Amino acid sequence: MYNELTKGDLKKMQEEIDYRLSVVRPKLMEDLQAARAMGDLSENFEYKTAKRELGNCNSRIRYLQRMINTARIISERSAADAVGLYDRVEILSEGDDETEWIQLVTTLRQNVLQGLISRESPLGKALMGKKAGERVTVRVDDGSTYEVEIRTIEKGRDDGSVPINRF
Repeated sequence: MYNELTKGDLKKMQEEIDYRLSVVRPKLMEDLQAARAMGDLSENFEYKTAKRELGNCNSRIRYLQRMINTARIISERSAADAVGLYDRVEILSEGDDETEWIQLVTTLRQNVLQGLISRESPLGKALMGKKAGERVTVRVDDGSTYEVEIRTIEKGRDDGSVPINRF
């Protein structure tokens, strides 16, 4: 299994790993040592908290490293008149009277509440490579479908402003 990521995704993940290894992890190790020095570890809330935070940091580092190791680098480029990665797309859903703007991003950067839709989601897959004015059928995992019309495409690029997801 691999992750389809851009060079920008890989760079952002490596930056976070470097930051966690050089700044966050040493601080958490100091906190853990200070809490351990307080005495009885069985009832030491500070020790348990510091240990949990260090575990979370180490887990995040391992997660990011695994993502990098299993990445397949994809291009951000697409045809000038077709929907591609980082493009903003105005869509009209079947039965709606209002349009909505979404931006197609990699799964690592998706955030539905902010209109950042993964290119691997049912909607993202349906829109990729399509042109303004086209109606596309979106196939949802449960087998149902719905139609959307592509109204406008604003070409975009990865300017680094979309953060990678946290867990």
